[in-house]
Amino acid sequence: MSAQAPHAVILIRAERFLPNPATAADNAFQRDVPDGQSDNAVSTTALAEMDALADALRAAGVRVHVFADEDHTRPDSVFPNNWLSTHAGGYVAVYPMYASNRRHERRTDVLEMLKSEYRVQTIVDYSGLEPDGIFLEGTGAMVLDHVSRVAYTARSHRADIAVLERFCTDFNYEPMAFDAVDSDGVPVYHTNVIACIGTDVAMIALDMIPDEVRREQVRERLSVNGRRIVELSEDQIREFAGNAVELCGRTADGKRRYIMAMSARARRSLRPEQVAAIEESCEIVAVDIPTIELAGGSVRCMIAGVHLDRRRVAEPEPNDTVEAIDENAGTIDGQDLVDA
Repeated sequence: MSAQAPHAVILIRAERFLPNPATAADNAFQRDVPDGQSDNAVSTTALAEMDALADALRAAGVRVHVFADEDHTRPDSVFPNNWLSTHAGGYVAVYPMYASNRRHERRTDVLEMLKSEYRVQTIVDYSGLEPDGIFLEGTGAMVLDHVSRVAYTARSHRADIAVLERFCTDFNYEPMAFDAVDSDGVPVYHTNVIACIGTDVAMIALDMIPDEVRREQVRERLSVNGRRIVELSEDQIREFAGNAVELCGRTADGKRRYIMAMSARARRSLRPEQVAAIEESCEIVAVDIPTIELAGGSVRCMIAGVHLDRRRVAEPEPNDTVEAIDENAGTIDGQDLVDA
């Protein structure tokens, strides 16, 4: 199984979704609610879009964990990948958030679910850096290459390079930071709107990296292991073509099925040759989420991938070796001491 494509995801069913006014200042992709639409109508439509994404992922054989959120004070909770990431070997990271009204999106029930259903060894919590004005918004701020162990990061208010380097030391990644701006010179607020890394394909808007030397370094690093690069234009980025994620599902007969999840809007922006390049290694699964995209994020932002191993549902029957060791069941052994 690919280390890049998680087999399970976490989604937050935000019942009071609205574009967050606290994040509009530096999110050039965020839009106002159309005139005439009430808050209730927006939330209801967004809920249907969240459910459609969950259904599409389940239909592709991806394991989906959905958590309800009725809290009207956290409109961006639909984007859990900003506060949480998981990593092979049992590691979990919790991140410091830029907007103060997003900091209570962090949920202990999500972490408890991970600990109960998956093998979690260590949780590293960076949220204590918030009072110092230091932020790193998870896999929104970073796009992680789990295979080559590289953390691609566009500098912004939401991606502090000092904490990036700290994360990379803790989780064994190589930091690759760069500046990325749109045609108006506005910095990209999250790296995951301009780049998506799959197992055998990567989509990225390299032209939005103004430094030519750094641009070529990013291109070379992405392709060093043979990964094919699909270059996206700024217009396609504004259609959220870069905000996609590769996942590992299962077919009806249990075979692995690699998919590239994105919005229908993003899919429509791709040229035929780009679609063909993506579909050489994975199937595109596109879901229409125009209401949620008003908040400046798309499908990738809605998904927190689970890269952890599942716990065994039941203990296996003891084999001959175990029975031989425990031949005198009436005596206390090491496990009895542990249990006591």
